[in-house]
Amino acid sequence: MTDRVFVTGLALHAYHGVMQHEAKVGQSFRLDLVLDIDLTQASRSDKLADTVGYDQVVDVASRTFCARRYRLVEAAAGAVADGILDRFPQVSAVRVTIHKPHAPIAATFDDVGVSILRQRHG
Repeated sequence: MTDRVFVTGLALHAYHGVMQHEAKVGQSFRLDLVLDIDLTQASRSDKLADTVGYDQVVDVASRTFCARRYRLVEAAAGAVADGILDRFPQVSAVRVTIHKPHAPIAATFDDVGVSILRQRHG
């Protein structure tokens, strides 16, 4: 399938990380979401009911990402992916990328993070 709905650069403040100060102060993260979905019917009907709403995708991702503290962004990404697949049965796969621009690394870098792909089975 090549049809996709995406949200890029969703900015969220959360308290994820293994360092103690990350749990206290938190930091800004950016999420990119790419949902594989058959958009054939939506492209013909022009009806929101035949796709997923960006606002609903953002709501699920935001609530899931900020609902609890994760030590690893890998775990946070997995939770977001699971939340999207649970909420939107018409989505066949989702890629969640989490950018952690203020990671506590003693180096100069442009970006660090994780990207995971989760697909429905069966």
